[in-house]
Amino acid sequence: MSGVTARTLRHYDEIGLLPPAWIGTNGHRYYEERQLLRLQQVLVLRALGLGLPDIGRVLAAQVDELEALRGHHRRLLAERDRLDALAGTVARTIAELEQSRKDGTDMISISRPENLFEGIGPARCMKVLRDFPELVEAVERHTFAWSEAEIEADERERTAQMIRLAELLAAGRPADADDVQAVIDTQYRTLARIRAATADEYCAIGRSCVENEHWHAAYESIAPGLAAYQRHAIEVYAATRLR
Repeated sequence: MSGVTARTLRHYDEIGLLPPAWIGTNGHRYYEERQLLRLQQVLVLRALGLGLPDIGRVLAAQVDELEALRGHHRRLLAERDRLDALAGTVARTIAELEQSRKDGTDMISISRPENLFEGIGPARCMKVLRDFPELVEAVERHTFAWSEAEIEADERERTAQMIRLAELLAAGRPADADDVQAVIDTQYRTLARIRAATADEYCAIGRSCVENEHWHAAYESIAPGLAAYQRHAIEVYAATRLR
């Protein structure tokens, strides 16, 4: 009924995350109300993006189940608000791109939004990097406990970086120019405060600028072609400084 497979339940038991109430002589695992409540908490935390080790630590630290559920409820409401903000960001980008195409404007124009990345948190964007779980887990672990002020500061910093890169694109600067690479170096050092990415990991992030629909729409709303420009600049940086 929960959608959790028997194989997953066995794994949760093996790692000590969700032991059954008892195991019958037939080998079947039996779960009572307390285990079902714990399973609900596991599923909620998984939906919020936590890995199993972090979920284990959260559950081990909690004392009162009711208070824990209240905390999960607050996180779900925050996630709902984040998704609403993200939907609004994407909707505005769609409207701007549609108007641009309707007007037939193909020249590079730079939009300077106050906070382009509202609702597009780094941990969520990292989820496209399925082939690099260590990097994803490091970012998720670092950003999970951020306050609203820290989230907003990060979003504004990334917006400012992308506007600077758009200005260089509009000026016709090649992706391997020193001033372009300086912007990419700033971005890399920001990520390195969490975990220094390898060349392959950083190239994957560059590809995500084009392949991830949220990132791509955000970049293109600043300046047409910015997503591909960012990817190219990251590939140059990875090849010259990380390999």
